Amino acid sequence: MSTKKVVRPAGAPAPVGPYNHAIRVGELLFCSGQIPLDPATGQLAGADIQTQTARVLENIRVVLAAEQLDFASVVKTTVFLTDLGDFAAMNEVYGRYFTIDHPARSTVQVAALPRGARVEIEVVAHA
Repeated sequence: MSTKKVVRPAGAPAPVGPYNHAIRVGELLFCSGQIPLDPATGQLAGADIQTQTARVLENIRVVLAAEQLDFASVVKTTVFLTDLGDFAAMNEVYGRYFTIDHPARSTVQVAALPRGARVEIEVVAHA
């Protein structure tokens, strides 16, 4: 029986609610959605979708690295955008991080995201 392990890396922005950065069960890592918070300030990083997407993915990099994983380990992503008109610009930045064996992905438009973010991304990774 697999045990549940809480993952809270020191270099990631603090959660904005009662949740953890990720939970590991066996070979799977379930990462909470990340918004573009600068870990140093706790504030949103940039106003444009490219800057926000890069910050989100850098935050995800920290969570993955805490479990000795990287973007090649990711098997599924869900991208939440407040405006699907931002899709192409988000996708261009996203493609810099997921370069081989792209994960399965869903992208949806939502009415709003925490702290006024334009993008949130959650991932599932396999060790």
